[in-house]
Amino acid sequence: MKTNTNYTFRIIIEPDEGGAFHGYVPALSGCHTFGATIEETRKNLKDAISIYVSSLVADGEYVPQDKSFESFETVTKKELETVYA
Repeated sequence: MKTNTNYTFRIIIEPDEGGAFHGYVPALSGCHTFGATIEETRKNLKDAISIYVSSLVADGEYVPQDKSFESFETVTKKELETVYA
């Protein structure tokens, strides 16, 4: 692995049952973790990403790049009324 290589990935953290949090990396299939807090989940995700990417590099495999685009869309009450009218 090049020492100057940086990888940036989008992470998703969602509330889970029992007050915990589930985190995952959409670009890295199967890269999931959890934590008791958002910060713990974020730290666990960083560790999981490091292990995942290190393994790919060590095996000479391609490291997926996260080129996704994320956006939010709001649907107004008026728009909903026209759909169900």
